[in-house]
Amino acid sequence: MTAAPDATQATIGEARAGWRPDPLLPARLRPLDRPRLWTELVCTGLLYWAYTLTRNAVPAHRTAALHRADAIWHAEQELHLNIELTVNHAADHVGWLIVGMNYYYATLHFIVTVGVLVWLYVRRPGRYRSVRTALYTATLLALIGFAFCATAPPRFLAGQGFIDTEVVHHTWGSWASGDVASLSNQYAAMPSVHIVWSTWAGLTLAFLARRTWVRVLGVCYPVVTFTVVLATANHFVADAAAGAATLTAGFLIQRLLTGRAAYPTPRRHTLTAGQP
Repeated sequence: MTAAPDATQATIGEARAGWRPDPLLPARLRPLDRPRLWTELVCTGLLYWAYTLTRNAVPAHRTAALHRADAIWHAEQELHLNIELTVNHAADHVGWLIVGMNYYYATLHFIVTVGVLVWLYVRRPGRYRSVRTALYTATLLALIGFAFCATAPPRFLAGQGFIDTEVVHHTWGSWASGDVASLSNQYAAMPSVHIVWSTWAGLTLAFLARRTWVRVLGVCYPVVTFTVVLATANHFVADAAAGAATLTAGFLIQRLLTGRAAYPTPRRHTLTAGQP
C-alpha cells in the first residue's frame, strides 16, 4: 500500500533536516497506512483492562495515596507553587462557573480525546499511527504511575481547606460520588491524565488541523483544562507537570520506536527556487 502523502512529506523533511534516529522497530511493524478498526478497538480494550487492574488495587493504596498528596502540597508550599487553593476557592464563589467546570472535567476529557482520535483516523490516516502511539504510550506510563505511586487529589485534603466542588454542587456524573465513583480510580492524580490527553489533543489539532480557528482551539484546550483541574481540586500543579512530562516521554518513545516524528516538521523557506 502506498504511504500517505503527509507521512511521506514528513520523512523527506526529516531527511533534509539531517537527523533521523534509527527506529527500534523493524519496517514491517511500523507501516504508514491506517490500521484496521478492530485492531484499534482491541488496543483500547487492553488499555481499559489495565486501568481496571489499577482501580481494583485502590483500597490497598489509600493511606499511602493520602500521605503522598499531603507531601506534594507541603512541597509546593515550600516552593511557592501552591496556587490550587486560591483557584479552587475563587472558582467556587461563582456558581455557574464551577458547575460548568465540573461538567467540563467529567465529560470533555473523553469526548474530545475520542473525537480527535476519530478525526485523525478518518482525515489524517498517514499520521494516525504515530500520533496514536504517542497517546497510548503516555497513557500506559500513567497507568504504571497509578499502580506504583497512587496519589490522592487535593479535594481529599479537607483539612487543608480544599472544596470538593463536585460533591458540594451535586454535579451529575461526578467521578467523586455515587455509582460513578466505583468506576473510577479515586487515587489516580499523579500524573494527571486530563493534562496528558488534553495536551495531546491540543497539539494534534494545532499541528494537523487546516483551519486557523481549530488550531487556536487546540492551543487553548490544555490551558483551559489546566485551570479546570485546579479549580475543581482534582489535581495539584505537580500532577499537571507530571502529566506534561509523561506525554513528552510518550512522544519520545514513539520517535525511538518508529524513527519518525509524530507531527510534521515546519517547512523550510531557505530552499533555493530551483531545489525540488
